Amino acid sequence: GGGWTRIILEKPFGHDTDSCRVLTESLSRSWSESALYRIDHYLGKEMVQNLLTLRFSNIFLSSLWSSQYISSVMLTFKEPFGCDGRGGYFDRYGIIRDIIQNHLVQVMTLVAMEPPTKVDGPEDYIRSQKVAVLKSVLPINPEDVILGQYEGYTDDPTVPDDSTQATFAALKMEVNTPRWAGVPFIFKAGKSLNERKAEVRIQFKSAPASQFMFGVECPRNELVIRLQPKEEIYIKTNVKTPGFSSAPIQSELAVEYISHFGRNLRTPDAYSRLILDVLRGRSAGFVRSDELEESWRVFTPLLHHLESEGVKPEIYKQGTRGPPHDEKVEEWGYRRNEEYVYFDGEVVLKSKI
Repeated sequence: GGGWTRIILEKPFGHDTDSCRVLTESLSRSWSESALYRIDHYLGKEMVQNLLTLRFSNIFLSSLWSSQYISSVMLTFKEPFGCDGRGGYFDRYGIIRDIIQNHLVQVMTLVAMEPPTKVDGPEDYIRSQKVAVLKSVLPINPEDVILGQYEGYTDDPTVPDDSTQATFAALKMEVNTPRWAGVPFIFKAGKSLNERKAEVRIQFKSAPASQFMFGVECPRNELVIRLQPKEEIYIKTNVKTPGFSSAPIQSELAVEYISHFGRNLRTPDAYSRLILDVLRGRSAGFVRSDELEESWRVFTPLLHHLESEGVKPEIYKQGTRGPPHDEKVEEWGYRRNEEYVYFDGEVVLKSKI
């Protein structure tokens, strides 16, 4: 007596709602849900694990965390390389299934969920709150999607010459709860782009009457949680322009993990952390079956539409930011600060170049 069985499952967990249900039903014939640990390594990343601590242990953030103050939430995943031999797998799934429907949606639910009773232990407090978020999301509207494919993608011998699979996608989602009504959640993910980055960017509303007061449009405040590389949390805040001008200029209040906690800081990699959680019987960092089905419910109609209609993505050059999408993203609700530009591998203020 006293033994246990725990099964770790790696994605893909199906490719749409129906295949997900078939897989879930097949697994349930042999194992109980409590024995199944569907692993998404993003949930084991240090900064993703930090989200709940950041949200619920800082009263100033708890007070600001709603549509009253937040104008948009953007979740971004960028890689500077292409499929590199994974084209055969990737072409069957695409960027929406491979990144957005699982990794970024998992992070989104942690950003949007209501406070759990506890953040640790074997109970399902966190996972139940994540499911509640997904239940409030309608299926993605195809009108709210931008697709791209990097130039040279079909040169991969494992990819069909006429492939219409997207290697870049930007889309909008809405969370229909009292906390988030009217706030767009914007997802961007792509391969062969200009940098490697994964982050959560929370943009706040404009300061009331600030343009009248200062005579110029004040940049919006942002809270940015960089998941990779160089884990960092920073707040874009406005300060007075140095010298005689009184115009606000944007600066950052930042906590970079390495510089703050020391270069000898060693945090466990995502898989090590999650496998240890399995051994301890801690399920909060794993995906429950109803959570998975709700996620597929949101994305399946869009995916079936794109595939049945043969929607062609726009070709973009490798090493760029992807196909044109800034105008659409601004229409969705994110306001870009034009004083920041991409320079020498980093986003910096024009004034610093």
